[in-house]
Amino acid sequence: MKLTLRQQLTQFSHVMQADLFPVLEQEIGVLDSVTKRLIATLELVPLARFVPSGHGWVGPPPKDRLALASAFVAKAVYGFTTTRQLLGQILRDDQLRMICGWPTVRHVPHESTFSRAFAEFARMELPHFVHDTLIRTTHKNRLVCHIARDSTAIEARERFPLTKAQRDVRKRAEKQKSVDRSAGRKKRQRSGPRGPHKRWKGGKAVRDPNSRLHRQRSMTLSQMLEELPRQCGIGVKTSDGGNQKYWRGYKLHLDVADGQIPITALLTSANLHDSQAAIPLAVMTACRVTNLYDVMDTAYDANEILERSRSLGHAPLIAAIKRNAGVTALGKVRPYRESREFTWAEQDRYRERTMIERVYARLKDEFGGRQIRVRGPQKVMAHLMFALLALTADQILKLGYKTEK
Repeated sequence: MKLTLRQQLTQFSHVMQADLFPVLEQEIGVLDSVTKRLIATLELVPLARFVPSGHGWVGPPPKDRLALASAFVAKAVYGFTTTRQLLGQILRDDQLRMICGWPTVRHVPHESTFSRAFAEFARMELPHFVHDTLIRTTHKNRLVCHIARDSTAIEARERFPLTKAQRDVRKRAEKQKSVDRSAGRKKRQRSGPRGPHKRWKGGKAVRDPNSRLHRQRSMTLSQMLEELPRQCGIGVKTSDGGNQKYWRGYKLHLDVADGQIPITALLTSANLHDSQAAIPLAVMTACRVTNLYDVMDTAYDANEILERSRSLGHAPLIAAIKRNAGVTALGKVRPYRESREFTWAEQDRYRERTMIERVYARLKDEFGGRQIRVRGPQKVMAHLMFALLALTADQILKLGYKTEK
């Protein structure tokens, strides 16, 4: 007889409470709640399947990579900001040191070894593979009802060089400014078209047939991911009150399932529009879980996203943008067109979108997602994925806890 996910998690929690925790308390002392959560997380995530052992290699033996990977998971569970805080806690706390895998203090490596191991994990995308395997294992027989999709700002402490296009724009602006100054007239400014898939033609904003969303219709997943910019950039977000917030760094895009479980994560440049990462996220999520509804806000209101969601067998619930109908062929402005409103059932399901906001809040406040002390998209994503791995394991374990209650 096959057990459901909640039955498996309930059985797992019973084994942890009745067998594992009492044995560990006899060996290393009484465990507090955070230590128990760390032990349960390390038992649930399949770290040992992807961490290289290093046995039999030529040269001096490397430090235990499994212990180092467990330490980075512990860093996310405890919410430490820096690796130095993690190392100091490991040297002070015998329980944490033994749980990570170092029997004595002299076996704990230097801080530089932690940094080299983290760079190695980032290059091999270790937390990505572990998170993917965890989701596939726990959700292979589960039908997910809602997938909420959104992005959040990730501030980073790094500088970035200007691209060739940005340098050309700056040179043209400086040249035009000097011409305007010499002519004694002000430069005329015109606001650009709204949206990443619009361009100007004849003084009007029209849909660009060569936009990224249009190209993603015929692209594979690897091609879509390669085309997305990942370098550090300047992002801007407008609040409901019309205030704009700027930040330097990246954007983290998530697909979150019912139970506030992150399914898919993607890191892009901060200046990328949310809609550009929707189709790659949808394809990656469809390979991992089976869901019914895709819930998104107005930033994802595009025909290409709606078509791809329906082609994957999902029902898209996207808040529509109120638009004007445009200009007719005779130059007359069409009357204002009302957007389609949700039915009461769709409105009730659309409220599930708020679960992704709670996931972002927990990621930044409890698992160290707000303080980024590494540089480069690879390392930033590795830091966030270790935090997401700990958060995902915690949310999955809560399903079994609620069932047991």
